[in-house]
Amino acid sequence: MSSSAYEIIDTCEKIDFQEVSDLLRYYGLSDLDSDTQRQVFQNSYVTIFVKKDGELIGVGRAISDGISQGAIYNIAVKDAYRGKGIGKRIVDEILKRLSGCNVVLYTHPKHIGLYEHWGFRRMSTSYARFPEEKYYEQEGFFRE
Repeated sequence: MSSSAYEIIDTCEKIDFQEVSDLLRYYGLSDLDSDTQRQVFQNSYVTIFVKKDGELIGVGRAISDGISQGAIYNIAVKDAYRGKGIGKRIVDEILKRLSGCNVVLYTHPKHIGLYEHWGFRRMSTSYARFPEEKYYEQEGFFRE
C-alpha cells in the first residue's frame, strides 16, 4: 500500500459516521446507526480510518486498558480496495498502539483464518453473550 495514496486517520474528528455505519453493515459487522457508531468509535481506545480522495474506504478499532489487554473490532475495507494492503495497514496501526498488550480479535466467522499471519491463534477459552443470540447462532459465531 503506497502511503501517499491513502490517508490514515486516528481520530474521530471529521469522520462521516454514516459512511462507517454503511461499511460495517455491508459486511455484517454491525447494524448500529451512525450516531451510535460515533459513540462506539469515540469510546474506543484506538480508531483507524483510511480515506482515499476524501472517501472512507476502511475502518478498524480496538478497546483496551492500554496496559495489559486489548480487543480489536470492526475491521472493514470496501471491496474495491481489498487486496491492496489496506486491511493489513489498519491492523498493523492498531497493533502498534496496543504494543505490550494481550490482544484478542473479534471477527465474523467467514473471516476466520484471515488474521493468522499476524500471529493470532484461535482460542478455546472464550465465551460470549449476545442480546440477539439467534442471529449469531445462524451466522456461525458459536461452536457446537
